[in-house]
Amino acid sequence: MDVYRTDRIRNVVLLGHGGSGKTTLVEAMAYLSGITNRLGKVADGNTISDFDKEEIKRKFSISASIVPIEWGKVKINVLDTPGLFDFVGEAEEAAAAADAAIIVVSGKAGVQVGTQKAWALCERYNLPRMIFVTDMDIDNVSYRKVVEQLQELYGKRIAPLHMPIRENEKFVGYINIVKNKGRRYVDKAGKEECEIPEYSREYLEKYREVLMESVAETSEEFMDRYFAGEEFSVAEISAALAVNVGDGSLVPVCMGSPVNLRGVSNLLDDIVGYFPNPSEREKAGLDQSSGAVYDADYDFQKARSAFIFKTIADPFLGKYSLLKVCSGVIKNDDTLYNVTQDKEEKLSKLYVLQGNKPIEVPELHAGDIGAIAKLGDAKTGDSLATKAHPISYGPVRVSKPYTAKRYKPKNKGDVDKISQAFAKMMSEDLTMKVVNDSANHQTLIYGIGDQHIDIIVSKLQERYKVEVELSQPKVAFRETIRKKSDVESKYKKQSGGHGQYGHVKMRFEPSGDLETPFIFEQQVVGGAVPKNYFPAVEKGLAESVQSGPLAAYPVVGVKAVLYDGSYHPVDSSEMAFKTATMMAFKKGFMEASPVLLEPIVTMKVTVPDKYTGDVMGDLNKRRGRVLGMNPEQSGNTVIEAEVPELEIYGYSTNLRSMTGGSGDFSYEFARYEQAPSDVQEREVAARASKLTQIEE
Repeated sequence: MDVYRTDRIRNVVLLGHGGSGKTTLVEAMAYLSGITNRLGKVADGNTISDFDKEEIKRKFSISASIVPIEWGKVKINVLDTPGLFDFVGEAEEAAAAADAAIIVVSGKAGVQVGTQKAWALCERYNLPRMIFVTDMDIDNVSYRKVVEQLQELYGKRIAPLHMPIRENEKFVGYINIVKNKGRRYVDKAGKEECEIPEYSREYLEKYREVLMESVAETSEEFMDRYFAGEEFSVAEISAALAVNVGDGSLVPVCMGSPVNLRGVSNLLDDIVGYFPNPSEREKAGLDQSSGAVYDADYDFQKARSAFIFKTIADPFLGKYSLLKVCSGVIKNDDTLYNVTQDKEEKLSKLYVLQGNKPIEVPELHAGDIGAIAKLGDAKTGDSLATKAHPISYGPVRVSKPYTAKRYKPKNKGDVDKISQAFAKMMSEDLTMKVVNDSANHQTLIYGIGDQHIDIIVSKLQERYKVEVELSQPKVAFRETIRKKSDVESKYKKQSGGHGQYGHVKMRFEPSGDLETPFIFEQQVVGGAVPKNYFPAVEKGLAESVQSGPLAAYPVVGVKAVLYDGSYHPVDSSEMAFKTATMMAFKKGFMEASPVLLEPIVTMKVTVPDKYTGDVMGDLNKRRGRVLGMNPEQSGNTVIEAEVPELEIYGYSTNLRSMTGGSGDFSYEFARYEQAPSDVQEREVAARASKLTQIEE
């Protein structure tokens, strides 16, 4: 593949609802540009961008992939992303590297939740965007209805560039609104001029008016000409549209049928004509040597710098660090300084990836996207630069995972293999997290949703040949007391020679501090228990609170006072006093009205206004307390509630089904509260075997 200068590069991310046709569109682009000589299909598992075995098996995209397409004298780096919400991290990484976006909308399904999420992602990264309506070959698809849905949501910014021409319900051509001319499709990708049908005139005038207003607003001269009733030339309209698309004030709508290759060459022309090249976008980093802001702005004349926006760590492909060059020109024998990790990296070869096919290139100019193989310990989010100009671009922002499942290896001998495999998978997928919860003796996988976790487990088996079993995570209950108790405990053992003797009298009461397991005080008078045995008593308490007598959960909030006892000058020992203390603790704890405490989380649920009633009703069923509701500008409401952690398992799936996928949630630990009696009884009964094991 040729080396492209910055002004001849376009970086475009495809976003949209799952199943809207993004991968099929990439396939059509690849075919028209000559990369492939056959049109792959998602159903057949032979597309360029869906190459992972899981994607082929499940017939949907799981990872973002890059397909560089040469169109005329321009290289379009197309970033194909998954539309399913569980893989939002892939779309976020790709959007961070893009300079513009195509939001793909199925003409059949219309504007969906994924369309709106794609729009919100474009807003976050301030990406110029176009909307491409697919499935135009389906008989009853209404392009006008989709345009109206978009205008209802996003107002005057929505401006169609094309309109369909139908004959006998069939999609046979289109009207180019900029040129004000009709085109009929000939053969697969050809077209010829045709008459504009009468039935289209009304909407054509309406849509053209939107475009002309947009053109007029680009300069005072154009505004004067517009009010004087003058016509603009096609070149003037196109130049003005490029300005308005670039600053986001206009969002063009195009349409076609990628399976029939219709409308795709128009879209490629529009990407080249209307989307900005990287040098027209801003990119700032921080110069670590001076602390000053560094305006890289994809200037090829400045010092070399780049950031890694994605990592591929496939056992078959190997490790590739996908990077976007932010300034300068990177060559394949350069030495780059990893600013994030403070180490130098010697580059071997530079590639551009075409799906899973690496193509070697000698250099990458500012604004281009490429890949480096086996780049040491480099991770997603790392910044690469020169030692003289150590520029940092900050981490890639991705969604935080809140859905957790407990996992256990099917084969105990696979523990190390699983740990290594998960480390590699986490370097690829920033929305996956593995946590060793030592307090509850469990290991957890966190993902964006249940499907995400299922695919992680499936990849583990397919790629690394190890298996795990999933189950519901244990909740970190705690035990404490509500009343006071006063107990005496004597440990006495005689077995020839030295015996064992320890005798303590202790009071137990709530300490009021649920952050600390126990507070120990001694109020012994007259040496009834010698001072040298106090540490043994404290040790006995420290061991006892690790697993409480009620349900074998850790103990918190207990104050223990040693106030009396006795000792034997020969038989007493630290061991004897420690054992006597543990016996006293168990007895005193159970006499002081023991209770279970459950963890409470503060949850924020963001949903469209129309779903607030359903969501609040569901939170109430989960023993949640709604604290408040805060409206957002986007027509969403943030519901804040406190919910027992026990009740949030499976919440991700429930929230999606309640809100059609439009709801999001996050939570963080707040505090411990006394569990209701039915929850306590259930837990105590379930943990009876644990207590027996501890006693034995």
